[in-house]
Amino acid sequence: MILRYEIHELAAYINWPYFFHAWQLHDKTRQMQLQQEAEQLLSEYDGRYAANAMFQIMEANSDGDDIVLDGGRRLPLLRQQEERSKMLCLADFVRPLSSGKKDMVGLFATSVDQGMEMDFDDDQYKKMMMQLLADRLAEAAAERMHQEVRTRYWGYAPQEQLTMEELHAEKFQGIRPAVGYPSLPDTSLNFVIDELLDMKQIGIQLTESGAMRPHASVSGLMISHPQSCYFSLGRIGMDQLSDYAARRGMTVVQTRKFLQSNL
Repeated sequence: MILRYEIHELAAYINWPYFFHAWQLHDKTRQMQLQQEAEQLLSEYDGRYAANAMFQIMEANSDGDDIVLDGGRRLPLLRQQEERSKMLCLADFVRPLSSGKKDMVGLFATSVDQGMEMDFDDDQYKKMMMQLLADRLAEAAAERMHQEVRTRYWGYAPQEQLTMEELHAEKFQGIRPAVGYPSLPDTSLNFVIDELLDMKQIGIQLTESGAMRPHASVSGLMISHPQSCYFSLGRIGMDQLSDYAARRGMTVVQTRKFLQSNL
């Protein structure tokens, strides 16, 4: 499924504190001024640029630390190892193969029209403003898409009625862990997601490291389990690195490059 959102359809979903953080701006008055400037720019370019989202909801089960998707494609994941952690893995929130019952997992990607990052070379301030707004719009597209998935397309929470503040506080059922974030740090998983979604359909290209272009892009998983939660993977040992590399079909040397900050 591919969805396209005009800027005015996403404006309310923008999480402004992250925008202010990118500017390292803490003064409330200046924050209000900057938001007004940003909203004016968004209004001016509404209709010229838009954001795109795509997702696929698939039958799935967990098998150890892997999620096994419909058709047998495996999505290897990592587990917390530090003693002070709860030893969580995202696969824990998917019904195991041994249950004999199918579960569901979603894959998604969102991005913005490339011009939002590429244009405005003649005005560096506006260029930076639009690049940061592009990041926020890609995240806003993920927020709105996930809301529609929960209430309509997957429909596991059809009665959900949350305010925007509650959405930003993640009061909904389930999680949307993104690739490159603390519970899913291996950016090379984008290659697996791309094989299943074909992200170029919404203009996303992958670099050799699995980074997405445009930079203002988000990809990841959608999990519906009521007790699912976000967590930071933290440090892992060589034992898990070797096991994960084998499950990914990669060498330890290759895998180490993607997980250096977790070793």
